Amino acid sequence: MTHASTVVHSSKVHETDVVVIGAGQAGLVSAHELQRRGISGYAPRSLPADDDSHVSFVVLDAEDGPGGAWRHRWPGLTMATVNMIADLPGMPSEPQSGKERSSEFIPEYFGDYEDEFDLPIMRPVRVRKVERDGDGFLLTTTAGEFRTRALLNCTGTWEAPFIPWYPGQETFRGIQVHTHDYKQPDQFWRKRTLVVGGGISALDHLDEISKVTKHTFWATRTPPRWKDPREFSEGNPGRGLGAQAGRAVEERVRARTEQGLRPLPVVAETGLPRNEKVRSMEERGLLDRRPMFDRLDANGAWWGEEYVELDAIIWATGFRANLRHLAPLKLHGGKGGILMRGTRVAAYPNLHLLGYGASASTVGARRDSRAAVREIVRHLKTD
Repeated sequence: MTHASTVVHSSKVHETDVVVIGAGQAGLVSAHELQRRGISGYAPRSLPADDDSHVSFVVLDAEDGPGGAWRHRWPGLTMATVNMIADLPGMPSEPQSGKERSSEFIPEYFGDYEDEFDLPIMRPVRVRKVERDGDGFLLTTTAGEFRTRALLNCTGTWEAPFIPWYPGQETFRGIQVHTHDYKQPDQFWRKRTLVVGGGISALDHLDEISKVTKHTFWATRTPPRWKDPREFSEGNPGRGLGAQAGRAVEERVRARTEQGLRPLPVVAETGLPRNEKVRSMEERGLLDRRPMFDRLDANGAWWGEEYVELDAIIWATGFRANLRHLAPLKLHGGKGGILMRGTRVAAYPNLHLLGYGASASTVGARRDSRAAVREIVRHLKTD
């Protein structure tokens, strides 16, 4: 049972110094760091802003309980197959066998963390829009309006699933489901099913549905970038890149965002581990990868003159940053992305995006959240 506040709807504008949007990993790390630096949770601002001991913050989370997007992962996704979940600062997670459902293990861990540090989380509160308000921001939410001097956006990607468009897609009469909505393999019982996507989720779907489908197909936009498991976390291949490789990926992603370019999908940078699970899938003939099809029709897909009948398509095509509520701030530039300086939006000294670009990885989120809070505290002192 967590100490997250029950939402009280009010027409009054709530005043606070820092708002954190989202209580996933980045949001919890940010809240812990704010608290560690003596910033008060829940309490309203009452003394001069340069008195850090009376600067206040609150976390607004759209979910009904702890766990962020992990609450919605499909039941077959276990702790043995998820990307590495870095321990939260000050309280490591319990030992794992790898068989635990991620949709249960991680929310329980996050909930215990919220309890342990009594983090000021209000839920469920959905932020509808964020507008500029003088030097700060005005947030319109399902719990009223919040005025804040600084904003840490930690909304992640789960609510922004991405499905690329292909000719004939709207005419296909079979099942189409994105990873976001995938639940159970039984939905694909005896169906000729195509999995689209080159990431770990696609591999997990292929492995799981192969036990019930009539036939599986796999298509990716580019050839899979297989990597030696030793490049991933030592002793736990497949659950995230090792420190050195991870830093190299983050540097490449950060180089793009600091030019205002759109971040590349994670799989384009990290690759896939050729581990024991992958070798087993190869032996079972599941990884006979095809390039992307040219078009769809009512009953299947075309690769040039080759036609494959299909009953279902699983789009494991990833997610985009969930930033719709920030649209009034007009953050995107002419190069397709947001011009960043680390985690800070270049145009705003008091707005940080965690989970965007290099901070999208779990390890990156932990480190970058702390760095963002340090910048926010400095900004509040000099504002």
